[in-house]
Amino acid sequence: MKNKILKAFEESILVKQNFVDEKNIDKIINVAKSIANAFSDGKKLILFGNGGSSTDASHIAAEFINRFKKDRPGLPAIALNTDMAVITSIANDYDFSDVFAKQLKALAVEGDIVIAISTSGNSPNVLKAMDVAKKNRLTTVALTSLKGDKLASKATYAFMVPSDNTARIQETHITLGHVICQMVEEILFEAPRKR
Repeated sequence: MKNKILKAFEESILVKQNFVDEKNIDKIINVAKSIANAFSDGKKLILFGNGGSSTDASHIAAEFINRFKKDRPGLPAIALNTDMAVITSIANDYDFSDVFAKQLKALAVEGDIVIAISTSGNSPNVLKAMDVAKKNRLTTVALTSLKGDKLASKATYAFMVPSDNTARIQETHITLGHVICQMVEEILFEAPRKR
């Protein structure tokens, strides 16, 4: 049992190390700057996903709304997977594939940033919402895996975790969400250093 526990942690570390290459670091910087600029312009961050990815979307939204590392004003972020009345009414009256797209049509404005999270990159409701985001000229970020080509192809910025293990992919997604949060806080709230 001890070896299995150790192996799980080692796998998680290895996947994250393989994920953090120069290309992804540059994308993280660009995404953080885009989100910070959107917040500065009075726009919001909209996140969504299914299952474990839905809780990651909610978790990341909470970090922006409340705080991550700094005591600072709340930042406008919303996870579209949190309102059960809205989700079930759309799924019941239309189709489950519409649950995020319909909300995005109602809530998003030009200049908002969208983060779509899907381990598989093939979730019909996530893909449909990304089509709405693209049509409305929103900056889009995809958190997926190497098999998530469909989702990645619809995103302004795509982060594809190099693993086929769902748990390891999700662990990398939440770490990425935390890093983006931290960078946005530093851009918006860190005092400029004297030279």
